Amino acid sequence: MNSRQPIPVVVLAGFLGSGKTTLLNHLLKSSRGTRIGVVVNDFGSIEIDAMKVAGQVGDSMVSLGSGCLCCAVDGSELDVYLERLSRPANRIDVIVIEASGLAEPQELIRMLMAGENPAVRYGGMVEVVDAAEFDATRARHPETDRHLAVADLVVLNKTDRVAAEERARIETVLAGLCPGTPVVPADHGRIDPELLFDRRPWTETRGQLSFEDLMAEFDDGHAEHAHSRYESTEFVSEQALSPRRFIDFLDARPAGLYRIKGYVHFGVPGHDDRYEIHAVGRFLRFTPQPWGRAEPRRTQLVLIGSGADGPALLAGLAACREPEPELQSPDTMWGVLRYVSREPEEAQATSMP
Repeated sequence: MNSRQPIPVVVLAGFLGSGKTTLLNHLLKSSRGTRIGVVVNDFGSIEIDAMKVAGQVGDSMVSLGSGCLCCAVDGSELDVYLERLSRPANRIDVIVIEASGLAEPQELIRMLMAGENPAVRYGGMVEVVDAAEFDATRARHPETDRHLAVADLVVLNKTDRVAAEERARIETVLAGLCPGTPVVPADHGRIDPELLFDRRPWTETRGQLSFEDLMAEFDDGHAEHAHSRYESTEFVSEQALSPRRFIDFLDARPAGLYRIKGYVHFGVPGHDDRYEIHAVGRFLRFTPQPWGRAEPRRTQLVLIGSGADGPALLAGLAACREPEPELQSPDTMWGVLRYVSREPEEAQATSMP
């Protein structure tokens, strides 16, 4: 990741026993070159090399580069840890905050949105739900419904422990508690990391196998590949897209579409930058960037989901093409600009309604 671009900060929430740490360790073991910074347990943090931390860092342990440190840090110090993690020398690509089981995710989101560190930006909130203890958790923690209401993506974990009928019932309840929020089924926290962040290319190693190589080999032989549960649809258009029709497409996207990433060319007068899009669940952010020298003006998108109709998605995107973008009024960009920071140095973000 370009060190000058803000680092996305993803909040991983869920009550005790839901499987947050298991999911986090899966992300770390499956990072394939992505450097993940982790803040855990309200809060303990500092730079974490993902492959060293997988399976070794507990709820009160943090990595300090040369060693580990047990601590219980107050949430008011979050900005301090994010500043350390986001230093260019650390080369961190994404930061994951694993909140404690009793944390208030709304407060975490507020702190991230109000933060003044231009090196980081809010990247969405993921709520992990224990399918086997769903009703008991709601009874014990009535605030569950409030947490689900602000989630951008829900991971329904431990689906291997419930019957198909029970899982369908829980999904129906979730649809009522957080309408429009995608729900990703998982067992043992195995979800595709690309549902949450971009993975860097995994460079081949020479000589002795690295820890990353060994963990990948272990996963190859002992676990179902998470990516086998999802489909990827790619869309490329040499023609600009209508900002209004594209926002309408995003508003109506199916619940099974978990992630959208890539670049969009609108070509509207005064807005000729390329617009990087990052969507996780209902979280959406556009980041305008200058085109590279001799870079062709075109839209390139990757859509990741489960059960989504690929041909229908492509048809919907094709319908967004605009043959004469130069004749469009700048007002047509209003819907897109709702999800763009007003000032370049701000690290704001907005969830789709």
